[in-house]
This record gives sequence, C-alpha cells and structure tokens, in this order.
Amino acid sequence: MTTSPSARRHEQEPAHRIGARAREATGSERAQPWADKLWNAVRSWDEYDALDVVRGALDAGLEAESVLLDVIGAAQHHVGIEWAANRMSVADEHTATAINERAVAALPTPRPADERGRITVACVDEEWHALPARMLAETLKLRGWRVDYLGAQVPTGHLVSHITRSNPDLVCLSSSIPTRLPMAHQAITACQGAGVPVMAGGAAFGHDGRYARILGADTWASEARSAADQLAHALPTRPQVPRLTVNDLPHLEDQEYTYVSRSSVRLLAHTFDGLEERFPAMKDYSDDQRERTEEDLGQIIDFLTAALYMNEADIFTGFLAWTAEILEVRHVPARSMLPALDLLAEQLRDYPRALHILHAGKMTLASAN
Repeated sequence: MTTSPSARRHEQEPAHRIGARAREATGSERAQPWADKLWNAVRSWDEYDALDVVRGALDAGLEAESVLLDVIGAAQHHVGIEWAANRMSVADEHTATAINERAVAALPTPRPADERGRITVACVDEEWHALPARMLAETLKLRGWRVDYLGAQVPTGHLVSHITRSNPDLVCLSSSIPTRLPMAHQAITACQGAGVPVMAGGAAFGHDGRYARILGADTWASEARSAADQLAHALPTRPQVPRLTVNDLPHLEDQEYTYVSRSSVRLLAHTFDGLEERFPAMKDYSDDQRERTEEDLGQIIDFLTAALYMNEADIFTGFLAWTAEILEVRHVPARSMLPALDLLAEQLRDYPRALHILHAGKMTLASAN
C-alpha cells in the first residue's frame, strides 16, 4: 500500500516528542537501504557488487529471509517496472534477473535441526519465469522444510514421476502467465491423482487466487512469505478421490477451446494476411518487424485461448489493458490492436464464447484510447 508523504510525517511525529520512545524499525524498513544498494548494482549489471550487498546485509544482522524477499525481491520488482516503462530491453531484463538469481544462490541455507516435512516446488510446463518459484523454495528451506526445487518448465509427466518417487507432503506449483493455465490444470489434477495436495501461486492464478480455485488447487498463496506462513499453520489434507479436469470446466464440452487451440497457427496466418490487405504498408515491413507483429498476434491468440479454457473474459481483457499500457509507453496507440480482433472475430463467427470475449476485448481497447 502506498503511503502519502503527510501520512509518513504523521507516523514519525511521536518519535520526536519529549519522552516518546523511538519506534523500532521493521524488517522491511531495515531492508530498504540494502534493497536500494542492490538495485543500483543490478541496474549497473555488476554481479560482484550485488553479491557484496547481499553479504553486507547479512553481516549487518538482516535475516536471510528478509534479504531474500525484501532486498532481492524488491530489486526484481524494479526490473519488471523498468521493463514495462521501456527503460530496459528484454536482454537487459534477462541480465538483471540472472544477477538476482546469483544473489539468491549466495544466501546460506543451513540444514534444519528438525524438518517439518517435504515439499516439491516447480513451475508448470512451458512456464519459464523461475525466480518466483526459486524464492518460494528458498523461503521454505529457511522455515525448516525439506524442499525439492525442480525449476522452470517442468512437464507434468516428469513432475508426477518425481513425486511418485519422493512422496512429498505438498506440491507448490508456480505460474506467472495465464496462458499456462491449461498446463497448470493438468499438473494440479495429476498431482492430486497421485495423492499429493497442491498449492498454487503466481500471477497466472489471479490476484486473489480465483483461477487456482476454479482449477481445483487445494490452496493458494499470493507470494512466498504468505505461503510459508500458511503452511506453518497446517498442510492441506491429501486428496482421497481422483478428479477429472472436465468436471472442473464443463463449458469445455462446447469444443470452442479445442478448436481455437488447434487452429492457432492458421488463425495467426489468416489474421496476418488480413492485416496486410488492410494496411498495405505492412508489406514493406522488415523481417524484424514482421517477426514482432507475428509474436504480438500469437500472444493475442494465446490469451484468447486461455480465456476460452477458463471461460473468463477477464484473462483476455486484462492482457489487452496491460498491453495497451505497454504500447502507450512506446508511443503506439492501443487502437492498433483493434483490426486484429476484428479479423479474429470474422474467423470465429460460429463460436459464441470466442465472439463474446473478443467483443469484451474491443470494449477494453476503446476505453483505453
């Protein structure tokens, strides 16, 4: 929550009154100067300075969990902000993230005297944003859990094979992008079918965990600290009866998701061709421009597909609203996406759920202009 300057002054007043006791700084307040130092190192691409900051924070008495979440986590949050504001390229973002990953690796992970239990942490298949899952894994280790961290893009079959051998008390599944929700659903159901409960986490599942509940996850957490706090109280009970994915999402019987997902390549090609007909200047695009346009169209179709899978137009409209903000920073009007939605609607005219979602998307873009 953002605090106004006047509110901050009001909070500080008692410390300056006669006889008032100075308020002890909270963990996050003590971490802030170190977070600023780490961000300076990260944005300078100086791995050595970054590691010095982490060691310095630990030597100054900051708890390892606070260094992990309030220092390294804060620096990574800055990375996302800078990329969205067009002050970092994709390559810059990857470099900064790699430095933060090295900073995580520099933290001590002592063996706990008494292990609370065993937890598997993994990203769902096709999810390459591994750092949130890594930070959860390290937080759980610091809280006394034995953790098997499987990393990014774990195929569901491999995940099930692992938990069959290791028999964990819980699987924590991480996903940052809603287009991975169909894979997340498969993983949740498969893990529960193997007798292991699932905690879902990450931006893909919605800010309030709504999509995690729809997909049948046993529990959800918004971030690493709240996940660890939740598990400190109790673990979810082991599932007794296997579930079928179709029982969670009966709307899939209309086959709209199946059609769009299987036709995505053709939909993209026809949409690109249609845009060239409407905007002849596209024929003079460079190879790089054509590739970027195809990537943008592919993302639109991917998010439409995910929205159809979940029957949640908000997945699509949320993506378009976010993209409109990114385009605005890059001086590209949001309305530039409207012709692509029109062309998709022409191709999907016999699919009412898809048309409803596309219409909601057009309304979102109209309000963004």
